[in-house]
Order: sequence, then C-alpha cells, then structure tokens
Amino acid sequence: MADQNYDPAQFLANLLQAGQRMIENSMAAAGAAGAIPQGFPGAPAAPEAPADPAAMWAEASKRFTEMGQEYMKQVTGFWTAAMGGGPNPWQAFMPAGAESSDKRFAGEAWARDPRFDAMRRSYLAYGDFLSKSVEAAPVDERTKGQMRFATRQIVDALSPANFFATNPEAIELAKETGGQSLVQGMSLFFNDIAAKRITITDQRAFEIGKNIATTPGSVVFETDVMQLIQYSPTTAKVHETPLVMFPPAINKFYILDLQPENSLVRYAIDQGHTVFMVSWRNIPPELGHLTWDDYLQQGVMKAINVVREICGVEQVNTLGFCIGGTLLASGLAVMKAQNEDPAASLTLLTTMLDFTDTGEIGLLISPESVAQKEATIGKGGVMPGREMGLAFSSLRANDLVWPYVVSRYLKGKESPAFDLLFWNADDTNLPGPMFCWYLRNTYLENRLRESGQTVQCGVSVDLADIDCPTFLYASREDHLVPWVTAYTSQELLGGDTTFVLGASGHIAGVINAPAKKKRNYWTSDKIGGDAETWLSTAESVPGSWWPFWGEWLASHAGPEVDARKSLGSAEYKVIEPAPGRYVKAKTT
Repeated sequence: MADQNYDPAQFLANLLQAGQRMIENSMAAAGAAGAIPQGFPGAPAAPEAPADPAAMWAEASKRFTEMGQEYMKQVTGFWTAAMGGGPNPWQAFMPAGAESSDKRFAGEAWARDPRFDAMRRSYLAYGDFLSKSVEAAPVDERTKGQMRFATRQIVDALSPANFFATNPEAIELAKETGGQSLVQGMSLFFNDIAAKRITITDQRAFEIGKNIATTPGSVVFETDVMQLIQYSPTTAKVHETPLVMFPPAINKFYILDLQPENSLVRYAIDQGHTVFMVSWRNIPPELGHLTWDDYLQQGVMKAINVVREICGVEQVNTLGFCIGGTLLASGLAVMKAQNEDPAASLTLLTTMLDFTDTGEIGLLISPESVAQKEATIGKGGVMPGREMGLAFSSLRANDLVWPYVVSRYLKGKESPAFDLLFWNADDTNLPGPMFCWYLRNTYLENRLRESGQTVQCGVSVDLADIDCPTFLYASREDHLVPWVTAYTSQELLGGDTTFVLGASGHIAGVINAPAKKKRNYWTSDKIGGDAETWLSTAESVPGSWWPFWGEWLASHAGPEVDARKSLGSAEYKVIEPAPGRYVKAKTT
C-alpha cells in the first residue's frame, strides 16, 4: 500500500493542468510555424476570412463544450463514487476495452489501491477526451493527423505509470527491495545518459558475427557505400539464377540474417538459391558528400552487375526491403532506361514507391523541415542514424520508449536480450545529399511515381519500365509503410504482380520464420483495383508467408546446377569473411 498521505487527486489536478498547458503551447508554436490552418486556435490571423467562420466554429465549439461537460461530469461522478456516494460510472465513459488492453496498468497494484485505480481511470478518460477533441477540430486531415500525433506524445508522456510517485508497482517494489530497485534504476539511468539512448535490450547479449549475422559467407566486393557478401551454399544443387538482397540503407543488413532460426538469408540458401547481400556502409563524415545517384551507381547497379559477372548470368533475382526496395526499383528503372534488363524478378518487402499516403511518419515531414535539412546537410554532411531512430521510436512510444523508462529507471530491471531490438538500436548514418534527395522527391513531392518526373543517374526514370515478375509483400499493421500504400506499387510497375499481405508490423511481419508457426497471411489470385477490394477477395492462410514466396521465387530462378565450390571469382576475390567490417561500424 502506498503512503496514506499521498494525494492522487492533487496529482490528477496537476496532471490535467500540465497537459492543457503543454497542448496550448504546442498549438501556439504550431500556429506560429504555419502548421495549423487559419481559423483554428493558435493559428495566425487569416488574410481573408473563410466563407462562414461563424457557422464552422459554432458547430466545433458546441462539440468541444459537450465533450468537456461530459468529461467533467464523469470525473466528478467517479470521485463521488470513490467516496461512497454512488455507482461507478466509468464503464459507460471509458473507451471500450481500454482498461483490459492497456499494458501500462495491467498489474494488480493499480486495481488494489482505489486511489491509484482512480488515477488510472481518470488519466485514460482524459486521454480519450483529448483524442475526441482533436477529432472535433475543424481542420484539414493532414493537420488533424499532426495534432493526433502531438497529442498522443503528450498524453503518453504524462501517464502516471511513468513516474515513481504515481506508479504503485514501482513503489511496492522499492519497499520489497529496501530501496535497491531505485538504486539500480539510478545506475541504469546514468548508464543510458552516458550511452545517449534508452537501452531497450541487453547490448552485451549479442555480437555481430558471433551469435547474430552468422550465416557463413565472404565479402567479395566493396565500394564507398556498400560491401557485397556472397553466402556459402548448403545444398549440392542450386538454382542457376542468383538472388541479390538490398536491405534498408537506414539500418544494418542483418535484420535479414538475425539468428539461424529466423534468418531469411539462411532460409533462401536452404531452398537452393545462391544468395548475395548488400551491406550498406555506416557513413562517416568524410563521405557526407555522397548522393542518391552514388547509392544507385556504387550500390544497386554495381552490386547487380558484379553478381552477374561472378555467376556468369545475364539476369538475377532481386529483393529490396523498405527504402532498400525504393533504391532497388530506382536502380532497375535506370538500367532499363539505359537499355539493360538485369532482373529476372523483383521482390519488394514493405516498400513505398507511391508516397501519397505515408502514414504518421509523413506528418513529421514538411516543406520547412526539408528545406532546413537541405540548408544544413544537403550539400554535404551526415544525417545521424540516432536522429532517425528517435523519430521512428516516437511513432510507437508506448512500445519503444516508455516501457523501458518504467522498467529500467523506476523498477531497476535490466532490459532483456532480444535480437530484433538489438538490431533496432544499431543506428546507421546516411550522407546528407542522398537523404535530402530522398525526402524531397518521395515524401514531400511524391515524384518517383510519375513517369519522367525524376532524373536519376542522368536519365529520366519510369517505374513502368520494370516489366519483370514482381512479388509485393506488405504488413497489415505496419506503422511506417501503410499496407494500402505498398499495394499501390502494382499500379506503377510494368510486370505481372503477386501481392501478399502479412500479419503484424513493419519488421515482425517480415521476419516470420516458418518454424515458429506464427501469425498468418492473405493472398488472392486477383490483383488490381483498390486495396480493400483485394482484401475482401483474399484468403487467410495460417503461418509464415516465406514458403509461398519460396515457391514463387523458385519459379523464376532457372534450372538447378552444381553449387559453386568457392566464393567470388578470379576477378572478384574474397576480401574478408562475412559479415564484413562495414556492418560492425558504430555511430558515435
């Protein structure tokens, strides 16, 4: 039981006041920056009045007032009920399933003490009230999305679970351990201060090349932007057409080669494919001048041509993941414009080519923010991987930020070992000019999808020129690449398309090995039209999508030949063992 002198009602009042002040300040700042349209509180004065502002605001004010009155009514009702003055009214007011589904308040300690129970319920109700207030705002959808994001950040940060004095689990643990949990928590806090990040997994549990990224192979070629890894075969016979993988350039490649039991690389090798992997370089300051074209010429196109020469083939199968897929599609379109036809097939995993709907990450990108990046690093400099990592984590703060604040600092618990989170924390820097080109031509202006609207490597690019068979994979709960956006790639590419929708999110949906027998995926013979129509015709299949993709890939991989006894070739000699030195370089 917590200290009986502690007053949660006063905390709640302070919480509400602080939240209101933060939201008002955020809106004022957004208004000054032009992020809030004319006519909304916090926005600058409009040069011209809207057609009927009185009517618009009469309706909005009415909705705000009704919600505010309902909120205060329920708060008053609950505190009356808590004091024995009436029935608990919260079941009618709380969002459906909010109490049972919110992991932050799942511990028994929250329900055991009526004061903390009151605080939990009040906080959840207040968050719901703020969310409804945003939905009632008379603003355009993009601005409303920005307000949703900002409000969620504030509400998440103000959770009573995030503070020792208002977290009954942390208080009870401190009493049970004689304060040692707080001592340990302080130690972990200072460790993270020194590391300049919240540690979300046990960094000591993994070592690249030792127990993660361990598939045998060799680096057979390298440029300033990448190393090319060729993996050793595990079968006596292999398909004649090799497979070249292009991972996200903003992360390390080993997301596709975590551990043997969840490695897509090893799975493909065991299916009889000769697999090559591009390992993007963690860009140091002296290479901050590299451009998008450099990544195509020294990365995508060079890797494809080297693999063709090593294996003595005219075409290769290609796979791109996230921005690696965007780079791959761009490179293939450039090569087609140069009268080359190097791809027997194309696989795109959670990739955007049409940036019309970019989800919440797109809300963080504006003409002003892109111009600012161009002014600072657009002609040279480095885009820090840590900055991108923080932006991505903010999209899922209640999964990737606050749980670790609570468990580490309030409860003094070390973060558990988890290979995927180890990878997630392994930042990769990008060169400023390359990053700025990507932001402007995709997220900001969406030029890549339009024929001839981008010039890359000196040629006009048209994605429709890519006419090889294509396998498109999307994850249904992807917060970075909305699945309906990934689906629209089939409208832009010129070849026959197979589309598969997997369960879960951006990473967990992709890394879903068959042996785990987890999740499901959807597939349909029909393609075309809008995404929701496709889903209505699709069949749900239990388990991993990898075997379905494996069958598709084999149909485009040619006949079987004897596996090569050595890696590389006379011209492309082995440089060093896989995973190579590029992937081991850390950001500072």
